[in-house]
Amino acid sequence: MALTYIGTRDRSIKATASEAILRGICPDGGLYIPEEIPKMEKSLEELGKLSYQELAYEVLSKFLDFTEEELKACIRGAYDEKFDTPEIVPVVKKGDALFLELFHGRTLAFKDMALSILPYLMKTAAKKNGLDKEIVILTATSGDTGKAALEGFANVEGTRIMVFFPEDGVSPVQKLQMNTQEGANTCVVGIKGNFDDAQSAVKSIFTDKALEQELVAKGFQFSSANSINIGRLVPQIVYYFWAYLQAVRMGEIKNGEALNFTVPTGNFGDILAGWYAMKMGLPVGHFVCASNDNKVLYDFFRTGEYNKNRAFHVTVSPSMDILISSNLERLLAHMGGQAATKAEMESLNRDGVYHAEITEKSISGEYATEAETFAAIKDFYEKTGYVMDTHTAVAYAAYQKYKAESGDNTPMVIVSTASPYKFTKDVMTALDAKYKDGDAFALQADLERISGVAVPAPIVGLEHRPILHKNVCEKNEIKEVVKNWLK
Repeated sequence: MALTYIGTRDRSIKATASEAILRGICPDGGLYIPEEIPKMEKSLEELGKLSYQELAYEVLSKFLDFTEEELKACIRGAYDEKFDTPEIVPVVKKGDALFLELFHGRTLAFKDMALSILPYLMKTAAKKNGLDKEIVILTATSGDTGKAALEGFANVEGTRIMVFFPEDGVSPVQKLQMNTQEGANTCVVGIKGNFDDAQSAVKSIFTDKALEQELVAKGFQFSSANSINIGRLVPQIVYYFWAYLQAVRMGEIKNGEALNFTVPTGNFGDILAGWYAMKMGLPVGHFVCASNDNKVLYDFFRTGEYNKNRAFHVTVSPSMDILISSNLERLLAHMGGQAATKAEMESLNRDGVYHAEITEKSISGEYATEAETFAAIKDFYEKTGYVMDTHTAVAYAAYQKYKAESGDNTPMVIVSTASPYKFTKDVMTALDAKYKDGDAFALQADLERISGVAVPAPIVGLEHRPILHKNVCEKNEIKEVVKNWLK
């Protein structure tokens, strides 16, 4: 029997998986969650014999209303030679932790894991539902989602994609990856504001009934490539199972033993996918939700108060520079139900703050300052020769704090969300302050020499590619920019 999805703010809002993927967000602004979290029926021993693609089928088939043929076609299209290693996601042991390297796709970040398959899921969902309109993907990005979504949807028939990013809040590599994107159906816009501004504007467009009717008349339907879309979130569950099975294969744990995860967290989607894996039956001991100086989630898990009324910090881990973590709403709904979640979201929109009872004890918050992030990169390299990017370093520093505070020595997986080459200048500056005035692209040769890892093919010569997108707008102009592009 196919899984039903319901709204986080209203249980009566229901959809099939394919309908939820196409809509992206509930009509009332809430998010779709599974009515029941399915259990994994196959044993860990059986799952341990599977390839990444085969494992993806076992997980995704529990959440999606696709036929076996449809789903396997989506998986084949997504997880292929576009990843630079046949195993898709390597797990490596360095120092006192395992690193789940999620950056071996075309855009060098974990978003590739879900955004490589989302276009296939969306096209299949459109066909299943008889949708004859052009799908317009609206996406806000703090740096990585944008390029991964553009890469996935560029020149996909029947779709257009529009990405908004903070003009002054991403790394040079992230910015060029987006602004050099080819594809007749792509549009990239820098905004004079931060990620929260972009995300709030995009979410408000999804619930604008007048605009929806106007665009339906023109033959368009909105959807999202952000993790507010359940089709983005569900594929991320797969790599938590994969990490566990690789840890068993490496002899770090035995089947059935607990494994912990530390996840660098901004919008709360990545860590929520891990929580779903645990609820499916994966033996997870604990999740450490790692924040940077924008530590709204750290404070929430410590106190139960979520308060976005605070200074916004632009940091060296820009994909985590977020004060409104949208996917936390899903956890709230699972913990406290729809009525409480609706009230909490209304309070957040009205006052910028809400309080919730945290009944889920498997997640705790930690954070790392910028100085601690730099220190983690330098110290870990000196001990192991392994170079972490700035987001992975936040997670590693947070893990050290968690271990010291809790005394928990359960084996730990650091969810490594990006290649150090996406943040070359900051990584090199962490290793040696003499690089702080260097050019991010010129420093790639130094990083290659120091790390022993070649500059990834997708960014070789990136700085010489033509700039194809030069649009910049004020944050209050986003709706008009969307309407003008869809004339």
